[in-house]
Amino acid sequence: MILSVRDFAIGFQREGQNLVAVDGISFDVAEGETFVIIGESGSGKSLTGMSIAGLQPPTAFVSGSIRFKDREMLKRPDAELRKLRGPEIGLIYQDPLSSLNPVWPVGDQIAETLTAHGLASRAEARKRAVEMLERVRIPDPRRVASAYPHEISGGMRQRAMIAMALAAGPSLLIADEPTTALDVTIKAQMLELLAELKRELSLTIILITHDMGVVAEVADRILVLYAGRIAEVGPADAIMLQPSHPYTAALMTSAMISQTPAKQDLNAIVGGAPGLGAFPAGCRFHPRCPRARDDCKAIEPPRRKFGSVELACHHPIEAAMPLETARS
Repeated sequence: MILSVRDFAIGFQREGQNLVAVDGISFDVAEGETFVIIGESGSGKSLTGMSIAGLQPPTAFVSGSIRFKDREMLKRPDAELRKLRGPEIGLIYQDPLSSLNPVWPVGDQIAETLTAHGLASRAEARKRAVEMLERVRIPDPRRVASAYPHEISGGMRQRAMIAMALAAGPSLLIADEPTTALDVTIKAQMLELLAELKRELSLTIILITHDMGVVAEVADRILVLYAGRIAEVGPADAIMLQPSHPYTAALMTSAMISQTPAKQDLNAIVGGAPGLGAFPAGCRFHPRCPRARDDCKAIEPPRRKFGSVELACHHPIEAAMPLETARS
């Protein structure tokens, strides 16, 4: 395993209270796979992804363990974390326009990834930046390298972010909602590009998204988060074709826009996800769950084995096989 997360929790203090945003989650990521974390806004996806790279907010409190290549990432000194980000862990952020420096040319920003880690001289880094822009299929890469972020399109900015993330040769790429602001055609091109780069560079990818279309295209395994807890985790085919957790099934159903007749209301999950500090007792999904019973309201379900997946649910869909307790 390239990454092992155990009992990871992260939260914040508000008015003297400790409010936990991600609550004791555990999972592994195998080398070479595309591991997708999905869930509604506020589920803890981005907090988890950024914490893997040691980029949790400075005001946050954390506990548990995040081990990357057998090195503990939590509470590691900032100086050591900076050495890992770039050469070991690459990051693609959700909004490239706000993530890129508006007063630096794109090529200089990619080159800085190399010079900051002592991987190339300034001239070599500049040449490498142009090569990386070409590698991510940007036409006229020399022109784009000299352009400022606002002078290129959103699709090109996202490609430039990918070039920057991969310039120093990381083995793990964390992509936080990389296709959110892109139209359908550009999104498809971006997913194709990521798949191609994964093969060429032997990358492991952690993709954070709420877009089920993206999940269906690229995932090897899927982790479903709800209100800071794991709802379901397992192989992509099993989860996409026959979700066992009612929340996962609801996500799949609500995403089927193209299969909904024109005059029929779109499927939606009733209610909204609970806010920080407002998590209900028992199963956190029970106020919105059509399968909820009395035990769901009082007892938090342990994470258990169900076929090829693990899930936290007292009454999973198609519960025809015995449940075995798995790690929490």
